[in-house]
Amino acid sequence: MQSPSQMVINCRGKLLDLSARPVVMGILNVTPDSFYDGGSYIADKDAIRRRVEDILEQGAGIIDVGGCSTRPGAADVTPEEEWQRLAVAFEIIQKYHPEVIVSVDTFRASVAKRSVQEGGVSIINDISAGTLDKDLLPTVAELNVPYILMHIQGDPQTMQQNPHYEDVTKDVILQLSNQLAEVRRLGIHDVIIDPGFGFGKTLEDNYKLMSDLEQFSVFELPLLVGISRKSMIYKLLGTSPSEALNGSTILNTVSIMKGANILRVHDVKEAVECVNILKNIS
Repeated sequence: MQSPSQMVINCRGKLLDLSARPVVMGILNVTPDSFYDGGSYIADKDAIRRRVEDILEQGAGIIDVGGCSTRPGAADVTPEEEWQRLAVAFEIIQKYHPEVIVSVDTFRASVAKRSVQEGGVSIINDISAGTLDKDLLPTVAELNVPYILMHIQGDPQTMQQNPHYEDVTKDVILQLSNQLAEVRRLGIHDVIIDPGFGFGKTLEDNYKLMSDLEQFSVFELPLLVGISRKSMIYKLLGTSPSEALNGSTILNTVSIMKGANILRVHDVKEAVECVNILKNIS
């Protein structure tokens, strides 16, 4: 059982209570090559503004902005290129919706720092649990913002080549525990746990993690689940990312029932409907 204090995160002075009901985090990818919506919003200010407004109107509580694709085998980009992509989105959000809570999807310390100091970002969403940039965790501690600690095996270029675990759930929990100890040592207070579905996991690994999702309550911290339109859905069903909405909705529902506090999604309306319906089932 999570303690009440650990379920309230401080987003630049705005308190977000994750104990009352799950929060939906809407994805805004300003990249040319993300697996589902790559190229839809990069450098197009009108498209970015429409996407931001859709995310908020449909009921999301957080917007997660990414400027570097982390799909398997994605091409690397320089920190400066990543920042330039993000800066366009941050400018629009700050101009039209300065009140919204924004997270940045980055594993780079320099990008995280600029995102908070110049882009108005409140949360750092790191796919690597601090393993891909040695300066990332100290930077988060310096910035004093909430941190999403996600598990990955390998890196985006290699993670799906041959992932292997003795017991995926135990191994993921152990690695996250080790990184959480470093996070705590550095004085990072507001932490959210993410099992990292699809990041260095086989199809079977992903469904084992979903089956065991309640075990992540051992951390007594908010739990984020990001399965939106991922290959664990469309490869199982023999379809494609564009046909994976129904599967995403099913797994989002299961995730809430198993204790998820944040759903990271492309399809905000449907995820919010999951939350609203489940809140009415005792």
